[in-house]
Amino acid sequence: MDDLVGQYFAAAAAHLERVRTEEAGSIDRAGALLADAVAEGRRIFAFGAGHSSLPAQDVVYRAGGLVVLNLLNVPGTTGVNVIPAHLGSALERVSGLATATLDLTPATTGDLLFVISLSGRQVMPIELAAHARARGLHVVGVTSLAYPGQVSSQHPSGSYLKDHCDVVLDNKVAVGDGELTHPGVETSFGPVSTITTSALMQAVVVSAVGKLAERGISAPLFRSGNVDGGTDWNAKVMAENADRIFYAF
Repeated sequence: MDDLVGQYFAAAAAHLERVRTEEAGSIDRAGALLADAVAEGRRIFAFGAGHSSLPAQDVVYRAGGLVVLNLLNVPGTTGVNVIPAHLGSALERVSGLATATLDLTPATTGDLLFVISLSGRQVMPIELAAHARARGLHVVGVTSLAYPGQVSSQHPSGSYLKDHCDVVLDNKVAVGDGELTHPGVETSFGPVSTITTSALMQAVVVSAVGKLAERGISAPLFRSGNVDGGTDWNAKVMAENADRIFYAF
């Protein structure tokens, strides 16, 4: 194996192990919030802008995932689906866009929102988390705690995402999100933020499913549509939870 490739896999594995051990308590607390939201019939949302939207999308409408997880899709910020691509980054600095989007959903007091932002410094995730809590939602932030103190907040309050959450999950990613260097390359490269953040999100779902099972509650989970009966199963479970999802009908 190429030495750089080996270094990348080693860095990714080390990050996953560090997150597994150091964030165990936070994962458990976030899992408890998610389990409570499912058990109480609450609505659940996940948001991220740019590449931070990928871990949010990863837990929505997928085999083995919770049917009742909704993507909060703020126009122009989901992935790199706008042209030019850096428009998405500019929109993340626009005040009011994410909060208006949340206000147009059925979100209400007691619901749960996951806000994902690697740096936690941009206007949109900070404003969204603060607004959601003011409306009575529980907020789980998924971010890197390496950024506050090393980079300035872009929000007028000077705060970061971490300051507006009930639970914070730290993906342990260093500022710059590049794990590798090379004498012939002028900047760091080899990001692992999507890997570790997606793992954190999936770990919270796993934790919640286990907690629900301990209460005697069968979590509303998708089955793969590629297995016999999967499509019929999914139609049934989606119909049973239609009042809590708004991406299907």
